[in-house]
Amino acid sequence: MDGATLLDTATVDRRHLLPRHPVHPGDRCARPPRVAPPHRRPRDRRQPRHRPLGSTGESAYLSETEWDAVCETTLGAVAGRVPTVVGVAHYSTEGTVRRARVAARHGATAIMVLPQVYWKLTDAELARHFAAVADASDLPVMLYNNPGTSGVDLPPETVVALARQIPNLTMVKESSGDATRFRAIRELSDGALSVYNGSNPLALEAFRAGAVGWCTAAPCLAPRWCLELYAAATDGDQERADAVLAELLPFLRFIVGYGLPRAIKAGLGIRGRTVGRPRPPLLPLPEAQVAELRRMLERLDTHPIPDQAEARAAGQPA
Repeated sequence: MDGATLLDTATVDRRHLLPRHPVHPGDRCARPPRVAPPHRRPRDRRQPRHRPLGSTGESAYLSETEWDAVCETTLGAVAGRVPTVVGVAHYSTEGTVRRARVAARHGATAIMVLPQVYWKLTDAELARHFAAVADASDLPVMLYNNPGTSGVDLPPETVVALARQIPNLTMVKESSGDATRFRAIRELSDGALSVYNGSNPLALEAFRAGAVGWCTAAPCLAPRWCLELYAAATDGDQERADAVLAELLPFLRFIVGYGLPRAIKAGLGIRGRTVGRPRPPLLPLPEAQVAELRRMLERLDTHPIPDQAEARAAGQPA
């Protein structure tokens, strides 16, 4: 899949994606959740792709029936109009394989695999797990490294070694917060692996270090700013990219710092889109932080996005 913004929703291998991350309803579902249809805009390299059933989608807290319902409903709503990368992580290899097959059956473009573990896995166990999931379908695989949620850190050397054993492992979502890893993975793999950034505060630094896309839930609440940052970064307009990031960075740090499911669900409520409470054991965002998030979103809504002239003027010494 190319790079782009994946709205914590999805990715495939082409290099210009901004993925979107869907959220699921907070209460347990007796019927499949409603999923809004995707934007029907002409495809271009900056159109967001979708990546459902990841961290923001609270996939770790869903029953298998709920997981299947979200997967089927999301892919049915997207209907192939944009690439969709489905997160299939489960604590067991058997569960992850089952989810990979469900995603493939319903039309996923690719699958994303996080090593979600209880016992610390050996290198041989990790290799067997990823290989079994990759063999479950012919879909491209995105390896997801997020030590903050999984407790497992896969350094660039391990990622590239896995990719050499697994031909359809073609993408990496790198969320460790270490900006040096984007270039390291690209160089160690001789450019064979497409590396996406999953650490929101590193959005611009990651692009400058070789990331081809940005997997983020931020566009759920601030889509214009995220797309403008992506456009400026990938067009080489460094001054404008810096100016956009300066306005967006407090918001990006906030949603990560208070937890994506809490912050994004609260933000959607502020936006008038009721999506329910976070799934227990998570609690809703406290009222003081909801008020802070409201102020941030109001500022982003009313503050003009810097254009090239403004960005250059801001960069000039007084």
